[in-house]
Amino acid sequence: GHTGPVNDAAFSPDGNRIVTASDDGMARVWVATNGNPLATLTEPDVEVRKAAFSPDGKRIVTTGTDNSVRVWDAGAGALLATLSGHTRVVNDAAFSPDGKRIVTASWDQTAKVWDADSGHVRTTLIGHNGALYGAAFSPDGKFVVTTSADQTARKWDAETGTLLATLTGHTAPVNDAVFSPDGKRILTASEDATARVWSADSGLLLATLNVGIGAVYDAVFSPDGDRIVTAS
Repeated sequence: GHTGPVNDAAFSPDGNRIVTASDDGMARVWVATNGNPLATLTEPDVEVRKAAFSPDGKRIVTTGTDNSVRVWDAGAGALLATLSGHTRVVNDAAFSPDGKRIVTASWDQTAKVWDADSGHVRTTLIGHNGALYGAAFSPDGKFVVTTSADQTARKWDAETGTLLATLTGHTAPVNDAVFSPDGKRILTASEDATARVWSADSGLLLATLNVGIGAVYDAVFSPDGDRIVTAS
């Protein structure tokens, strides 16, 4: 159904739906079992970069090339809020575990934490020296990790925006980062052909996963935290 490249896809928390984001100016919601369309979220003249469900599955957040972030009703496809404040392309967005906040990462070298209901900015994370590619909450919602073209990942206090740790060691842009399910580790994926595991508390490097050749665009933990999958 999409008429342009599809940039992102994610399951709903209950596993019954899939949301996709495309350069065709649309995000779409599908039945996971048979692929039937449920809703179309239209953003004219926007390349939609990211789409993600809220923890309760009732809302979807999307980001795109018009510098805005949008929150939608996942069932009806109605636009609920537009979050404006970034000055360049927004690459990534995610809900907090309790669904009350949204974190975004932008080419404008900042991340922002927003109130998911009002759309107001709660804090802006400033300190990177390059475009931001990814942002994610910790499992308890207290922290945010961001990744950047400046070859670092950074850990922040999600409420105050205070920088808590800078993860240095990658030799190329860092594309993605996530916390482990227990919140004790951070996993980063970089264009230097490695993924790295860090202590979330100290920021110390725990392990380097050498892909060998090619940029690593994504890396995630298994639900039990014992394994990692990388995409290159």
